[in-house]
Amino acid sequence: MASAPSSTLSTTHGVHLPEAARDLVKILVTGPFGVGKTTLIGSVSEIRPLHTEEQLTEASAPVDDLAGVREKTTTTVAIDFGRISLPGGIVLYLFGTPGQERFRALWDDVAYGALGALVLVDARRIDASFDVLGMVEESGLPYAVAFNTFPDAPRHHTEEQLRTALDLEPDTPMVTCDAREHGSCVDALLALVQHLADRPARERR
Repeated sequence: MASAPSSTLSTTHGVHLPEAARDLVKILVTGPFGVGKTTLIGSVSEIRPLHTEEQLTEASAPVDDLAGVREKTTTTVAIDFGRISLPGGIVLYLFGTPGQERFRALWDDVAYGALGALVLVDARRIDASFDVLGMVEESGLPYAVAFNTFPDAPRHHTEEQLRTALDLEPDTPMVTCDAREHGSCVDALLALVQHLADRPARERR
């Protein structure tokens, strides 16, 4: 599976928008529970990211499936938010969504006004992504898929096998990234932005 090319992006580390800002774009960062959405936004945001994480409790055990993410101790209960400036005056406002079905109503509200979505996938539990991909497709949002490279993720799947497993259209970007690494995450976002730019004008929201 191809990964996005290495980025040499430099960001503005300030609260205020850079003077070159021209296009302000809302982007969803979504995916199943425990896939790395909060980590990705924290890795790329040029402002201090907003997180709404709470400790997992025994009360959530019946509804939050911890299979494959037993080490996880917190969960996003509203949104994550960050901002990153890209070349050409494009500024992305990144809204991270909760990954559990019980937050579906909130997901719909957060998705309102977004131009596209970056869907994070964990190759160790691909089936956990089906519900989120369904929500993205139902919303009509164009999207890119980024496989977060967990150390113990399987490496033997081909790109064709992964596309088939996720039932992706041929033109849907699919890349790999490491949610902990700034450049890797920027490249995944650039793949999404390029996908949005390449769509015919009549298909853009």
